[in-house]
Amino acid sequence: MQDPARIPPVPDAALGPRALVEAIEARRGGALLNLDRMLLRSPVFAAGWNGFMGAIRTQLSLDAGLRELAICTVAVETGAAYEWSQHAPELLAAGGTEMQLAALQAPSPATNTQVFDATQRAVIGLAQAMTRNVEVDAAVFGAVQAVLPEVQQQVELVGVIASYNMVSRFLVALQVPMEDEPPGQPSALRWSPVSAKS
Repeated sequence: MQDPARIPPVPDAALGPRALVEAIEARRGGALLNLDRMLLRSPVFAAGWNGFMGAIRTQLSLDAGLRELAICTVAVETGAAYEWSQHAPELLAAGGTEMQLAALQAPSPATNTQVFDATQRAVIGLAQAMTRNVEVDAAVFGAVQAVLPEVQQQVELVGVIASYNMVSRFLVALQVPMEDEPPGQPSALRWSPVSAKS
């Protein structure tokens, strides 16, 4: 059972300013999320967030599958069920598998050679290191450099992980309520990581 939101998201009747709401809706494909409704408690913050996160989601050269793998790893490491609920489907859409989603929620995904290839394991390892320790061991970063030799992609991967740590901490601290779960959702999309913080 999810804890109630610490601050209620903005209700429909109070949404605004209209131009900002429309910009967020356009990025979202027409519908606001509860995260957006919480951000709209501060329109300036919501506007900056929308532009920044929109660029991360649509303008990077980093492979979408690796981006979503990193985001889902951050969700597990921070106990951000909301982040998982939004990005596990995105990982599947980008070519991930239900088996990979299950493995991310199990112990030691960064060493799971049966489900993840070397590039994926390096991404998971970096996301875990940045999220758990902030400082990144040279061997962990070296593994990323070996599989992603382009500096731009290295920077973008670090930026994605850092950005979604921000997102998860916002979601968890404010206990942003999740959207209703669609009927018939695959079990792999459900939130049940053994390593998530309670």
